[in-house]
Amino acid sequence: MQNGTINRTGVLFGVGAYLAWGFFPLYFKALQNVSAVQIMFHRVVWSFFFLMLIIVLRKQIPPLIKAARQPRTLLMYALAGTLLGINWSVYIFGVNSGQVVETSLGYFINPLVSVAMGVIFLRERLRLLQWVPVGLAAVGVLYLTLELGDLPWIALALAFSFGFYGLLKKVSPLGSLQGLTLETGALFLPGIIYLVFLEVNGAGAFGHAGWLTNGLLALSGVVTAIPLLMFARAAQSIPLWTVGVLQYIAPTCQFLIGVMIYNEPFDQTRVIGFSTIWAALLLFTLEGLITRRRAQIQQLPV
Repeated sequence: MQNGTINRTGVLFGVGAYLAWGFFPLYFKALQNVSAVQIMFHRVVWSFFFLMLIIVLRKQIPPLIKAARQPRTLLMYALAGTLLGINWSVYIFGVNSGQVVETSLGYFINPLVSVAMGVIFLRERLRLLQWVPVGLAAVGVLYLTLELGDLPWIALALAFSFGFYGLLKKVSPLGSLQGLTLETGALFLPGIIYLVFLEVNGAGAFGHAGWLTNGLLALSGVVTAIPLLMFARAAQSIPLWTVGVLQYIAPTCQFLIGVMIYNEPFDQTRVIGFSTIWAALLLFTLEGLITRRRAQIQQLPV
């Protein structure tokens, strides 16, 4: 950002990343004949290969090895990788079990969960008006739970796993490329062992489920890594508030795909619950924009 203008290239990278994530249900729905855990480990293994290729081409092997030799750093990224694996598994399970709408709910409430985590773990202080949307979102989730008679565990698991992942990334020392490489690297060996075990027992999908499934599994690493790298480029070049607005692109696309393409139920109860959470997000976003605008006006020369 220069002279108060927003970097258009950064915005395009951000929009591209969130659109890619928004259309993920279409990709993983095409793999619904494969278990969620198996798909997750394919994502891990192929992502690691793809990221290592980029690391080699950029000649960043020495700093990666140096980081991997630090026990605290390695432990931090292993934990982040585990959270990412949980998030991916739950998301794929939600998509392939006909619950795309609920997965979108998880990413709608994720920003507010992240704010709450900042207060709890980083001792960040919320402005008075920021507490309103956080409370309103909690009311929406509680309403859905009571009315539907079932806790929306997929949405909550997605929101909290990614929230804790974001919390770790906030205090982690490495850049996005090296960090993601260590995260996938931490799960690489368990992933290889699990996939080989499936092959030995005749339960592996890769190489046995047709060319389309083979291709989608092999490309899952590229499909996973590219939006993350695009997001990292965007986050470096555009204001945080812009990233905050753009992040609603992904769950909106997922929600529309669930309702309009896969005809998932969206009855009156879900309308009320989702509307409450959407209202909370709108208040949260507007409060942030207004506060930022006031701060800019106060900094203007008189």
